[in-house]
Formats: sequence, C-alpha cells, structure tokens
Amino acid sequence: MAAKQVCHLIWFRNDLRVTDNKALSSACADPQANVIALFTATPEQWQQHDVSPRQISFIHQHLIELQRSLAKLGIPLVCQTVANFMDAAEWVLNYAKTQQADALFFNRQYEWNEKQRDDWLVKNAHGMHIHAFDDFLLLPPGSVTNQKGEMYQVYTPFRRAFLTQLTATDCRSLRVPNKRADSLNIKETAPLFPHEHIAVSQQFPIGEQAALKQLRQFCTQHVTRYQQDRDIPSIHGTSQLSPYLAIGVLSPRQCFNRLQAENPDVLDYPDSGAFTWLNELIWREFYSHLLVAFPRLCRYQPFIQWTQHIHWNNSSTDFDAWKTGKTGYPIIDAAMRQLNETGWMHNRLRMIVASFLVKDLLIDWRKGEKYFISQLIDGSLAANNGGWQWSASTGVDACPWFRIFNPTTQGKKFDAQGKFIRRWLPELNNVPDKYIHTPHEWSLINNTPLDYPEPIVDHKQARLATLEAFEAGKRNSLKQ
Repeated sequence: MAAKQVCHLIWFRNDLRVTDNKALSSACADPQANVIALFTATPEQWQQHDVSPRQISFIHQHLIELQRSLAKLGIPLVCQTVANFMDAAEWVLNYAKTQQADALFFNRQYEWNEKQRDDWLVKNAHGMHIHAFDDFLLLPPGSVTNQKGEMYQVYTPFRRAFLTQLTATDCRSLRVPNKRADSLNIKETAPLFPHEHIAVSQQFPIGEQAALKQLRQFCTQHVTRYQQDRDIPSIHGTSQLSPYLAIGVLSPRQCFNRLQAENPDVLDYPDSGAFTWLNELIWREFYSHLLVAFPRLCRYQPFIQWTQHIHWNNSSTDFDAWKTGKTGYPIIDAAMRQLNETGWMHNRLRMIVASFLVKDLLIDWRKGEKYFISQLIDGSLAANNGGWQWSASTGVDACPWFRIFNPTTQGKKFDAQGKFIRRWLPELNNVPDKYIHTPHEWSLINNTPLDYPEPIVDHKQARLATLEAFEAGKRNSLKQ
C-alpha cells in the first residue's frame, strides 16, 4: 500500500513574501510534502479595525505577486473571504480536514484579536501539528525584559538590552525554498478577494523584488545622510519602507542584514546615519513588545491612566478642518493633504500634526489614531498607537505633556523655504518664503486676498488651555 502523501499548509497573514519567511521555510523543509498556501481575507474585521482601503488594495496587489512567486515553487495559493478572524480560523481548520493536512505553519501576529484567533485555533486543531514562528520582529515580544522580568517602559534602556540580545541572536535571512518536486494544481480565480482597487504611487512599487531593491538603494545611497535628512519632508531622506514592513513584504531581518552589510560597524557609531535608522527599527520593536505586555493598548486605552480624565474638545468642525488640511497652519495642512492623497506621511510631520490635534485643538488622540489608520498605506497598530500616545503624552516614555510643539516654528525649522508646503498647497505658490508659514501676514501687508483659511486657533491661547486641561485631568484623577 502506498504511503499517504504528507500535506503541509502555510497560512500567510502579514508576511507576504517567499524570501526570509520562517513559516514558509519550515513548511517546505520536507521535500516530499505537498505544500499549500492559504490567505484569509476578512473584510468585516478590517472594517472594524479601520484598515484603509489603500492598504487593503496594497495587500491584494502583493498577494497576486505572492501567488506568482509561490507558483514558481510549485505551491498553490488558496484565498478565502470570510467575515472576521474567528471565521478565518474555523475555515482554515475545515480546509485542513478536506486536505487531510498533517501540519499547519504560520508566523505569529501580536495584536489582541489576532492572538485570540490563534489561541482558539491551537486549542481546536485536534491532532494536527501547529508550528508557529516569531517572524515579524527581530526579537520576539517578552524576550527583552528588565531585571524583574518585566517589559521596559522607557525606550533607551530597552534599546540597550535589545542590542545586547540582538548581537547574540542568529538573525540571518532565510533563502527562498527550493521548488517542490510535485507541483499541485488548485485553480484560483482573480480577484483573490473583493476590494476597491487603488493604484499605488511610484513611491511604493509593487512586489517583493521592488521592495528589496528599494532597501538596497536606501542602504547604499541614502543611509549615510539619514540623520541629517530624515526630518526634512521636501527631500527623499527616509527609507519609505514602512508599507512593506507593515504587511511583511520585507522582514526586519532583511533590513538589519542589508544595513549591516553596507555598514559593518553600524553598532560602533551611534551618531551615524546607519545607527539612527537602526534606532527607528528598534522603536518598531519597542512598540510591538509593549502591545503584548500591555494588551489594553490594543483597546484604545492610554498607558498613563490619569489621562482618561482629560476633558477633550468634541468640535466636529475643528476635527474636520484638521482631517481635510484646512486649519490655516500651512505645515499641518500640507501634511494632511499628503496623507489623504498618498496614504503616507513623513514621520516628522506625523509628530507635528498629532501634536497639533491634541495640544492645539485639544481633540482626543484616539480620533487621530483612528483617522490615520483609516488612511495609511503603512498602517500598523503598534507603530500608530505608539506614535500617537507619544505625541499625546499618554503613553510610555512619551513627550512630556507640558511640551507643546508650535506648528509655525516647526514649519520654519523643517521646511524653511516652504518647498514641501508649496507642493501640497498650490494656493500659496505666490507667497514669498519669508511669509510661507504665516501667509495671512503677507496677505494683509500686500492687500492680496488668499484662497486659504485663517488659522482656526491661536497657538498661544491653545497652549494655555491645553496645559490647564491636562492639569485638571491629573487633579480629577486624584479625586477618584
């Protein structure tokens, strides 16, 4: 009697690549096994989580590329649309039964709902071997702790411990698996799942090879000037790899290894551009580790509990002006228009617009966090939540609540000549450099009307109101 053919399933989630994929490599380790790849689209869950249509389209376009890459390896990709994560887990187990699968392989996700889904699946696997891997980060959550075995709440000591452990860890990237001896034919129809197709700008070309090329170009051509250029939004000074990292077209190991290949002494020079970029990768790790250590961060709760008692401004008019780039502050408006049109925003600008929403308009940071994720092509819960809570002074190691960015000063500092502003606010093209950050001064002096709104808030007055609101929130918390 012929032996039963071993069947391995690999469940893709936020790891849409064939290179350096732990779960895929492990699923393919047995050359005799049939390997089938799965992807579950969850439109209702995505809607609940405010995932942007732009990112969903980005996922779909990369799934098509993944399907082609897997086909070259003799691995079919089966895509199933279900409502939510729990339905996805149930479908995977049912599909495993139909294929008489021996084992299921996947890379872990760390958000609360995703962890609940995977825990349920493991409990209900009933004899099928489950192989889960830590692949989304350089080091798994819970592996970098203080002397008490607890998660760090301050970034700098976390980074110190992280680097010590990283240098002792094997972070080599894995090769693409070998082509299967026996290829399976499972017909797939396009589109893989229903969605709104949104064309991606040339800024983010589709495909694993395109992402790797962008990584190589950044590490060879731009990283040496990263520290000087990264805060200037008018130039190509950042890596712009975050959309690929968010959905796993690139792995952080690939980023670290390419960086180290081009800059072998990166760890020895903390003032270098290469180390400064590595620092950003470690911030990504920090926020993801925090999400696991403090699950309430997944539930729109602040890390600093007393900030729950702040009385926020609920003006929909102010919030709409911020969302649409009509606040009367050019650097804020240009940044928001960049976000709305491209689904991406320069990191320095993310801090400035977040500070403006919370500290000038006194609007709840959670509204900003939710709006960002609904627009971003690189949306990631950990990074988005971490950045917003930092700016709002509600998170770990956050910007002190009494430190409030002046939006005009920030604009002058990081876009002195208004190059970025003019790109996104063409109505200010005729305003000279001297007044580009205060265009209504120029309008008044020259008696020239502008098709641009007056500032919706006076920064000096707003600053005082915010300080009082935070102080009152702290006082109110003590009364509870």
